[in-house]
Amino acid sequence: MKLEIKGEEVTYEERFYFCANADENENEFETGAMTNENLLNARNAYRRKMGLLTSDEIVAIRECYGLSQVDLAKLLGWGEATISRYESKAIQDEAYDVMLRLVKDNPLQALEFLKKNANKFNTTKRMEIRAKIVEKLDSYGKEFLTRQTFEGEYACFEEPSDSNGYTMLNIDKIEAMISYFAESVSNLFKVKLMKMLWYSDALSFVENGCSMTGMVYRHEPMGALPIGHYSLMNLERLNIQEEMSFNYDTMLHVYPIEDMDYSILSDDEKNILDKVIVKFVDYKANEIVDYMHEETAYTKTNPGDIIPFSLAKEIREF
Repeated sequence: MKLEIKGEEVTYEERFYFCANADENENEFETGAMTNENLLNARNAYRRKMGLLTSDEIVAIRECYGLSQVDLAKLLGWGEATISRYESKAIQDEAYDVMLRLVKDNPLQALEFLKKNANKFNTTKRMEIRAKIVEKLDSYGKEFLTRQTFEGEYACFEEPSDSNGYTMLNIDKIEAMISYFAESVSNLFKVKLMKMLWYSDALSFVENGCSMTGMVYRHEPMGALPIGHYSLMNLERLNIQEEMSFNYDTMLHVYPIEDMDYSILSDDEKNILDKVIVKFVDYKANEIVDYMHEETAYTKTNPGDIIPFSLAKEIREF
């Protein structure tokens, strides 16, 4: 379905009941719960298009720290109902989104917010929240550094554009997508993974008007490669093993991430990933490279050029 929100047209998935025996004007209906879910899907489509955190991503932030909706609102110094609204119906403005991202990406910042707003919690609750944040800090060091390196590669792409598919870089989603692929594709090595990521972003752009990851891809001899792909493969959470090929070359084999939470991926995004998996699950690296070489997005760009997502509209059929 298409809907205009705040002057922007978005495409989203809508669920409703259909009765074949009813009159044409009365054969579709939805429950109150369905209406709320459909509106939330539309708002999340707008958020993705504008580079804002979705409601699911906001839920994931507070669950990461073991916080209730009220707890997270208090931690950030907001009204108690603010997070509840953002998870159900309201769309946060950019300033609030920035604050949410600070907590999401940096437990040290969460600790600073807790110190600043300590008077909003009783002693017991404050100590519980602090313990959870400190627990996150224990695993924060290496992951933070690898993420910072990867994010640094995108310093020149801090605005939505044709280069990044009008989506800001989302490392959490990239990690979830890679693990999702690895769940179904046993022969997932780096070259094949990079092409599957491009096809997922390209297909998302065709269907929804925006990419999934926010990555920027270049025209390289092996097909489309995201900027910072070396840093990407060093992300701490990814489950990547170095293995020897039959001719003793080192290959990077990608495996699923243990206990990965896929809630960051919408049903529509999972559907896109499933299409890419079905298409390429049995392809070898050289086969998917050859296939990519025939894409208009590749043939109409020069070596080293950024591949604009507008060219993805001519993607070959799935």
